[in-house]
Amino acid sequence: MQRACAAALILRGRSTIHNPGHSNDDKAALGVIAALGAKITTRSDSTIEIDSTNTDLSSPATGHNALSINCGESGLGIRMFAPLIALSRLPVSISGEGSLLSRPMDFFDDILPGLNVTIRSNNGRLPILLSGPLQPRNIEIDGSLSSQFLTGLLMAYAAAKARDVTIKVNNLKSRPYIDLTFKVMQAFGLKTPENKNYKAFYFDQSPAPLPPSEISYTVEGDWSGGAFLLVAGAIAGKIEVYGLDPDSAQADKKILEALRDAGAGMEITDNGMAIIPGTLKAFSFDATDCPDLFPPLVALAAYCSGITTIKGVSRLRHKESNRGLTLQEEFAKMGLQVDLQEDDMHVHGGKGLKGATVHSRHDHRIAMACAVAALRAEGPTTIEEADAINKSYPDFYTDLIKLGAIINIKQAAAAIQ
Repeated sequence: MQRACAAALILRGRSTIHNPGHSNDDKAALGVIAALGAKITTRSDSTIEIDSTNTDLSSPATGHNALSINCGESGLGIRMFAPLIALSRLPVSISGEGSLLSRPMDFFDDILPGLNVTIRSNNGRLPILLSGPLQPRNIEIDGSLSSQFLTGLLMAYAAAKARDVTIKVNNLKSRPYIDLTFKVMQAFGLKTPENKNYKAFYFDQSPAPLPPSEISYTVEGDWSGGAFLLVAGAIAGKIEVYGLDPDSAQADKKILEALRDAGAGMEITDNGMAIIPGTLKAFSFDATDCPDLFPPLVALAAYCSGITTIKGVSRLRHKESNRGLTLQEEFAKMGLQVDLQEDDMHVHGGKGLKGATVHSRHDHRIAMACAVAALRAEGPTTIEEADAINKSYPDFYTDLIKLGAIINIKQAAAAIQ
């Protein structure tokens, strides 16, 4: 959804977005493109229209006052939109909320000045002040922290009609997310570079194609959120989930591999897939390219007999919380032993969990992982700051209730059994 918003902004035309998200991150993305001049019209719960026909990214502000843009708490939002915002020749201030204020943004300071962008940050943190216009040049970036900044650069280069320039990338993580970026850019008729084995991305000398004046785009179902429902089915009772595309470029569809290796049953139905509980056993899984799967994987591993090993812990340090430590500490309250050893997480499962009072740490995926694990725990579980789910999946508790879970929501806490 956020990539579609960015692509619709670049399009300089009219886009009809079907199945739009309504999470806080999605709302923040719509707010960013609206601030940059796009006109947004809500047609129904399932359709919005974005008109960027008259949007000029080089001059999004009026007068000489700096334009202020708030990315909410979206890590993808700040990293993807900052290079697009930097196309402006006028100053633009970018801020955020919650945990985003403490997440590192040093790559902006390191890379953007080499692209003709003046930047002033808060010692590598938000807020930052940018003014360009960004000019595509040959650059080299570090992709070990996140692929999200590369997504923003690819889109900004496309918007700036880059020709005969290369973005070199060292140690790129989360490669499937770049595949997803390419897929969205192509759907909107934007020029995509040649992918040289994810080590370099070359925009050739050919002119950018003339983009269509109107686009119709359907946002895929979200595998990141869907993973929690699939795990719920594996540990608590057969469920059917609709709207997840098995052929998606999304990295988190790899949850199916973990479920299969753990021994969960699966059936492909006419409209989606069914997940069936089985005799669950420990498994090994490399989550380096899909770190958002760690929380649902821990909930799954808790009910798998033996020690499950999940690789890629280093990718968790700069999420909404330090997710490796957070998962260890919050699941310990439910009686689960989680060991962290260098880049590996070892989950000692199969011994049952007990209901407890846990805290989301204001992290949406921690709240959902604890909720799913609580479905089969002995006794009720209370999740404090349970409303953190609104960041990505505001309907999560409602969907669990549809599946038969008993959930009482009081203020910001949720009691689950």
